[in-house]
Amino acid sequence: MVQLRARAAAAMTRRLSGLGLRLEARQAETPVPSGAALVEVPMTALDRRRVRRRLTVPDGTELLLAFPTGTYLAPGSVLETRGNVAYVVTAAPEDVAAIRPVGMAQAARVAHAVGNLHRDFVEDGEVFLALWDAPIELLLTRLGVPFTREHRPFLGRPAWEHDE
Repeated sequence: MVQLRARAAAAMTRRLSGLGLRLEARQAETPVPSGAALVEVPMTALDRRRVRRRLTVPDGTELLLAFPTGTYLAPGSVLETRGNVAYVVTAAPEDVAAIRPVGMAQAARVAHAVGNLHRDFVEDGEVFLALWDAPIELLLTRLGVPFTREHRPFLGRPAWEHDE
């Protein structure tokens, strides 16, 4: 009986061994041809992670994205070049909490608390940004940290994605 359990556990370990492998994010890197006209394609933080889909860009052109799993479409990434036109990713404005901590100690407490919600806390000039949602608003209100809800580009990751 003990041997059967050990063999079953070993078989399960072999089947699950590949699941723990982490996919590293790779930035899409395609050079922009010299003299090409640029068409900006605004994308939210979530959109920049969706690398397999059909996309209609601002000039009406339809692009079929099929980048490798783990690819990150950073602002400035070229999605495709057709003729003399390059389609380039830009960060689209989205709902963010613009956080203005008073002092380094409050900034550290807020960064820790936002991290515990598995959200990105991104420095942007004189403020920190986090994607806005009700839990973030509640957290910042409870901590008494000055913040405003704004509509601006966010260069972090979506709420569901975080480093281990």
